[in-house]
Amino acid sequence: MKKLIFICAVMLSLASCNTDDSNEFYNEILPIESVDIPEEFILGEIYPITVTYIRPAGCYVFYDFYYTRNLNQRTVAVMNTFFPNENCGLAEEGEAQATFNFKVTSNGTYIFKFWQGKDDSGTDLYYIVEVPVVE
Repeated sequence: MKKLIFICAVMLSLASCNTDDSNEFYNEILPIESVDIPEEFILGEIYPITVTYIRPAGCYVFYDFYYTRNLNQRTVAVMNTFFPNENCGLAEEGEAQATFNFKVTSNGTYIFKFWQGKDDSGTDLYYIVEVPVVE
């Protein structure tokens, strides 16, 4: 999670170097509300994994996934670009979805940790899903 905080800090500092307010933007990690993921994987196959998150305003646009791996553990978060000085009246806020493809490259069980925000004490919260690899 330290990498996640570091990436956010770097992105925010780079965006803050811009003196032209009309082009101002920054990237923000948004909590994942729900996940559509298979109950099991087959080695060598590719599976779409779809996450649902809430865009707080229309000026948020999907940018990428924050994605780390450590052996069979994956940490996933949604990154959006926020344009605070744009007229985003026509853009929709609310529920949004994003999908990434996951290739199964090893046996065992995969553990996915989907970032869901922080609690009142600042501790990261995760929705954890274990998906076994079957033959």
